[in-house]
Amino acid sequence: MFETWGRIIFRHRRLVLLAAVIAVIAAAAWGTGVFGKLQSAGGFTPADSQSQQEANLASSTFGRDAADVVVLYKSSGLTVHSPAYRAAVTGSLARLPRSRVESVTTYWSTGSSQFVSSNGRLTYAVVELTGGSDAARITSFDAIQDRLAVPGFTVQAGGQIPTEAATNKAVNSDIGRAEAFSLPIMLILLLMIFGSLTAASLPIAIGATGIVGSFAALRLLTLATPVSIYSINITTILGLGLAIDYGLFVVSRFREELDRQPTVEEALARTVATAGRTVAVSGVTVAMALASLLLFPEVFLRSMGYGGVLTVLVDMLAALTLLPALLAVLGPRVNALRVRRSVRRQRAEETGAWYRLARSVMRRPVAYAAVIVVALLALGTPFLHVTWGGTDARDLPASAQVRQVAQRLSADFPGNASAPIESMVRFGGPVAGSASRQAALAGYVRDVGHVPGVTGAQLTGVRGDVARVDLSYQPAPLSAQARQIVERVRAVPAPAGARAYVGGQTAQLVDELSSLSATVPWMAVVMAAATFVLLFLAFGSVVLPVKAIVMNLLSLAATFGVVVWIFQDGHLSGLLQFTSTGTVDPTMPVLMLAIIFGLSMDYEVFLLSRIRERYDVTGDNAEAIASGLQRTGGIITSAALLLLIVIGSFSASGITFIKLLGVGMIVALIVDASIVRVMLVPATMRLLGRANWWAPRPLRRIYARYGINEAADQADTEVSRPELAGASEAVAQRSGAATVQTRRSTRMGSQR
Repeated sequence: MFETWGRIIFRHRRLVLLAAVIAVIAAAAWGTGVFGKLQSAGGFTPADSQSQQEANLASSTFGRDAADVVVLYKSSGLTVHSPAYRAAVTGSLARLPRSRVESVTTYWSTGSSQFVSSNGRLTYAVVELTGGSDAARITSFDAIQDRLAVPGFTVQAGGQIPTEAATNKAVNSDIGRAEAFSLPIMLILLLMIFGSLTAASLPIAIGATGIVGSFAALRLLTLATPVSIYSINITTILGLGLAIDYGLFVVSRFREELDRQPTVEEALARTVATAGRTVAVSGVTVAMALASLLLFPEVFLRSMGYGGVLTVLVDMLAALTLLPALLAVLGPRVNALRVRRSVRRQRAEETGAWYRLARSVMRRPVAYAAVIVVALLALGTPFLHVTWGGTDARDLPASAQVRQVAQRLSADFPGNASAPIESMVRFGGPVAGSASRQAALAGYVRDVGHVPGVTGAQLTGVRGDVARVDLSYQPAPLSAQARQIVERVRAVPAPAGARAYVGGQTAQLVDELSSLSATVPWMAVVMAAATFVLLFLAFGSVVLPVKAIVMNLLSLAATFGVVVWIFQDGHLSGLLQFTSTGTVDPTMPVLMLAIIFGLSMDYEVFLLSRIRERYDVTGDNAEAIASGLQRTGGIITSAALLLLIVIGSFSASGITFIKLLGVGMIVALIVDASIVRVMLVPATMRLLGRANWWAPRPLRRIYARYGINEAADQADTEVSRPELAGASEAVAQRSGAATVQTRRSTRMGSQR
């Protein structure tokens, strides 16, 4: 199937190139508009959760009533009770354009002590902006930002809209830095790997196609569902990283086949039949891992899943259409524009460094496996004391004004005034005019006010059959103590004939954690099942998929442990320039699980494909493992290094949880490419022996009929490519002349 596809691409190469160029130009022109279509905040709470129902009821009953902007005022010589203080602040607010400001709430308009700091010198105003969307409200904020200053006062703006604006700016900066930093460095590395400017530029071209394709895919997605702005970071990592990986795999194999096949068409056909097949299996596996995010009800995770799947499919499509067409047009000219002299001598496979490493590992497989497994489990132990928490202004840099405002509100104002626990009580009829309902409501306010941890309960609004009760408390809004208070408040019975919905920032985190804990097991089942099926169809074994899943779990355990040690416990916070909150955002390990699991499968499929290729020729398990690692070790290491360059730019993000994701993926790639694939996999496959390729008889029949394999006989003539840094290896020289072995028709279901 894949070989036939390669021949079709060769025969229609110019038409394929023309169509691809048109598609890329269209995607670039249309896709870059995605930044104005993304959802800047929210999406972390399930739509059917109690906190979301409370928010919907509050909005429909009392209006939006949002603290879009919190303007913090500080005077060094006056207190809020001074007429001069009042005149200066209220006068400044009164001059704001009505076309941009919907309402303003201050201490002087409410008389509430929650607007006054303990020393009386600080106060804040809550500004509700005009605009039907967050983007429109950000525009309104930009229009008034410079008008908030008051002579003689320190004025800072925080709140939801300024936080979103700061986040948007940071995300856009991350994207620009990633492209400016990673592409030139990757080109240099590819030049070192290939030794040819033409060959090196092809993965970069596919990477650029992956970026614009991912932007277009995301914008297409915004037409059907809300998409989080943070998905830009994920799709850029995947779009560029996977495209570079696939380009490296395919170009490397094509250069090998050029020396092995009589014509360019034959070389391309075999390249697509081998490396193209690997890309297809890898792409589907990664896409299935990311598709597991669609199980979650949270918009944030679902949008990541949609965007990730579309991005992987774009990369896979580019690697199976545009790249083969470019190779078909170039032919031997793929080696043009050499930047260093090529060494064209052949050498025995057994002299390769990766071959010798594999043989060394397989001589002592138990020792290697035991040491590596113990080390990975030890790295994972910090994850046993993980503490979950949400995201807040501390995820932005310490210099960010919105973070400074949030910290002052928390430290200087009583009872979390800006983030109360809020209860919406809905009766069966109007509250006003009903003595029984009013008495029941008063009793409910009294009861929730006596909940341990609640420092005050206040009825803040009644409209029709709905009443709003705000609860103050001392712990930080996202702390475990605050979440316990929410649980206690929810346990208080609602008034007779009414229903209470408890919401607010803390309650949203409670509902998010509950939803994630209920869905993650199903996510794991889906990922494991999809991986098992795809790897079985690719290799005809039931042992290899199970082994691959176990390898990935060990890699993930080590990664999660390191992430907790760094970001929760605060180690290396100075070096990485972030503030540890003592918690980990629970959505980040979920994202890492999907992305890292998929990327690990990428390297696993590539390694196993070459091992299986050799095993079909020799029937020797140990020889196939050593040969497969020799032929792929350099490429896997190079691919991981290139992806590390992409991810490294995101680890420098000013947003802590994006930094966490970047650092976590760097750790996972290093562990996976340098330890798991090149040492633990050979050790375990040596211990398993021929059992690696075992499958029950019924499954062997299924594989024989539906397996994703290439049945065509192919001479196993391997030609050395020293310029690929050991990624491709030489045919063994016997009696002074190369011998050609005919591929045996061994199938994965055959008895070994």
